[in-house]
Amino acid sequence: MTKKLVTGQDGLRIGRRRLLQGAALVGAAAGFPAILRRRAFAADTPTVVNSIRSLSNPYHATWNKGGAAFAKSVGAEYVTLVTEGNSEKGIADIKAILARTGGNCVLNVDPNDSPDARPIVEACKAAGAYVVTQWNKPNDLHPWDHDPNYVAHISFSGVPYGKAMADALIKAMGGKGGIVALGGIESNVPAIERKAGLNQALAEHPDVQLLDFQVANWSATEALDKTNAWLTQFGDQIGGIWAANDDMALAAVEALRADGRAGQVPVTGIDGIQLAVEAILKNEMVGTVAWDPYWQGGMGLAIGYQAKTGGFDPAAEGKEHREFYGTGVIITADNAQSFYDSNIKAEPTLDWKDIWGRASGQIQYN
Repeated sequence: MTKKLVTGQDGLRIGRRRLLQGAALVGAAAGFPAILRRRAFAADTPTVVNSIRSLSNPYHATWNKGGAAFAKSVGAEYVTLVTEGNSEKGIADIKAILARTGGNCVLNVDPNDSPDARPIVEACKAAGAYVVTQWNKPNDLHPWDHDPNYVAHISFSGVPYGKAMADALIKAMGGKGGIVALGGIESNVPAIERKAGLNQALAEHPDVQLLDFQVANWSATEALDKTNAWLTQFGDQIGGIWAANDDMALAAVEALRADGRAGQVPVTGIDGIQLAVEAILKNEMVGTVAWDPYWQGGMGLAIGYQAKTGGFDPAAEGKEHREFYGTGVIITADNAQSFYDSNIKAEPTLDWKDIWGRASGQIQYN
């Protein structure tokens, strides 16, 4: 019997039972919608807030766990906001928490879409809160133009990692054949960059043909439908499937399984979620890239918290610490088991004071 699926904006697929288990881990919602509250702490301690897309999304569920771990380490109240893919809701919830805390808060936000970052930053500055953005923002919005409140922006260069997954896919195909590709939201920076990496790899491998590229909006449901259609349209011409995130990759694996070809057609994703790593261990996927959302959820708060509490002056930091790339981990069959054992089976142990330890260079814009 088919399980009912629940997907977030990124579409990271999760069964109903797994969702209920995850909800038990993060606690029950209270207060205004989409906010998970913790008990009150000292009035002078900033409230720390993560704004993400969905707790039914394994990537952001792990992000949330990192945020909770950081909050516990400093004895701060922790609040989780979820957008469920709705930009207006995400911005409104942030403005509500700024009002409730009187601006005495630190926000770590993955904006639902790039344009959302500007009103979020402006609201935080007006309230006196400190904010770190991740992944999505307009290219002309910079932390140093909003000192000291806009502390930093963190991203990961999608181009080399999109290319690395395409290279892994092509290698598994023997260097030739046809592939199909699933893209993310067209206006998302990560989706744009990962597709550019795919195109670079294809340019280097003339014996590999891109049969079709379809935007599936990070959604498992859309990716499943598109993959099923491709299997009907192209059949055995499909020698590999490239997906811009793990949720879409796992949907492709499900379609292949129904077609009797799971494990025979290589599939790659990006995000490094547990189900993808497990799929690599089962030889149903050949690669993914882990961003370490646990680190993102906790360290984004740690950076903002140190700035808010006087640990450092954002205006005195170089631009390589204001807009920087984090460090991704390429996962294939060679290292999937060790990654699983140290990052999934066991909860990571991080030094929350090492705020620049994974900074790998200033973000570059085209």
